[in-house]
Amino acid sequence: MMDAIEAEKMSDTDLVMLSLENQANFLYLVDRYKGKLLSYIRRLTNISDDDAEDILQEVFIKVYLNLNGFDPDLKFSSWIYRITHNQVISSHRKLKARPEGYAVNIEDKAALSLAADIDIEAGADLQILKQKISQILAGLDQKYRDILVLKFLEEKNYQEISDIIRKPAGTVASMINKAKKEFKKEMAKQKIII
Repeated sequence: MMDAIEAEKMSDTDLVMLSLENQANFLYLVDRYKGKLLSYIRRLTNISDDDAEDILQEVFIKVYLNLNGFDPDLKFSSWIYRITHNQVISSHRKLKARPEGYAVNIEDKAALSLAADIDIEAGADLQILKQKISQILAGLDQKYRDILVLKFLEEKNYQEISDIIRKPAGTVASMINKAKKEFKKEMAKQKIII
């Protein structure tokens, strides 16, 4: 087994191959992705930290069990986000009802990016902007919220989003445009002024 410094310098694909040779190396992939995926899970759901951790654990179990099926010609990050996305949906279905009061943690940069892309004039108070964006996202259908979270909060490009949601890149572009329109409609519906 290598050390963490060596692992940091390696590509995801190299770590996958090493994990297939020695399961102890899988820990480096877990360390690399646990924070990002936990944040993604929280952005898509309104569940407790413990429940989010449970979903994340299920994700890593599925990733490990399916490592042999990973295609090294694809991006590992898209593959693991796809598994995470599916696990969130699966967990949501088990609960049978969407929890009330959806909330999302939005970083400053992401809030400004989303506001700029949807042609919203960002006001002086970034905290209020982030709160209002979160409120608007809460009112959107899941499919629109998911696509906006991937594009603006997770900062995924069209190809990565395409790989995650398994839709053609052209469809992704269309979905993003539709989601932005729905965002604006929801903003008007909630009478939120940004």
